[in-house]
Amino acid sequence: MVNLGLSKVDETVAAKHPGLSEYAACQSHAFMKGTGAFITGSGAAFVLQKLLLHRRLALSMQWNVLLSIVTGSIASYTVTRRETQRCSNLWIYLETGRTPEQLVTENILSPGPKETAESSMRETKYGDSME
Repeated sequence: MVNLGLSKVDETVAAKHPGLSEYAACQSHAFMKGTGAFITGSGAAFVLQKLLLHRRLALSMQWNVLLSIVTGSIASYTVTRRETQRCSNLWIYLETGRTPEQLVTENILSPGPKETAESSMRETKYGDSME
């Protein structure tokens, strides 16, 4: 078993996917950035409400905290989503050696599934037969 963060991965899986540790590190970094964005966004929103908007928006402490948490959650979601997409692109690159943009252009330019002589059997680009 190979340690990957807190979990263990079978050696065959780790050997089959050599970029697994880089992807796991990238995902961990993305989640930590999201956590930091939540804390920073919530704190900044709370301070802004207290310092700048206190006279215009006379809200109780409960509403100030709620708005701060919602703002921090939106910031956290945005940062985590962006970083996770980067990690996904890294994983695709490590597995195929091509960027996702290159794969999209290859799929557009490659011919579709081939029809065979049999009734409605088609062959995919991977060589699988399907109806």
